[in-house]
Amino acid sequence: MTRIDIAKVQPAAYDAMFGLEKYLETSDLEPILIELVKIRASQINGCAYCIQMHTKAALGKGEAVERIFALSAWKESPMFSDQERAVLALTEEMTHISRQGVTDRVYAQVQEHFNEEQIGQIIMLVTTINAWNRIALAIQIQ
Repeated sequence: MTRIDIAKVQPAAYDAMFGLEKYLETSDLEPILIELVKIRASQINGCAYCIQMHTKAALGKGEAVERIFALSAWKESPMFSDQERAVLALTEEMTHISRQGVTDRVYAQVQEHFNEEQIGQIIMLVTTINAWNRIALAIQIQ
């Protein structure tokens, strides 16, 4: 079954999504951390297209192949910093928001490593990649 071309039928909405991407490029967040979040959310959501795109981007920014391989098991892997762990935990809770929301424990961990502006940027990052995943899956981008 052929699905719609969202960029063609909803160009203003699609442009707004790219506006969020441009905003994220100006954030204080490390480029590799941004890609790790995008990969992890995409893994959870089962978006192969986004996993492939953001894995390539992470590698292009200098991320190690081993860390990308370990990303789905970041809780057990010693390869991730406490700062990365805090963001990945927030990514997982936001991506699975219907389970329990974002817990105080995870939010407090993020507060240990980031200021309010950065936390806002992280929340927008996770929100944006989850939206992209849903778009890609709904229209079966390949």
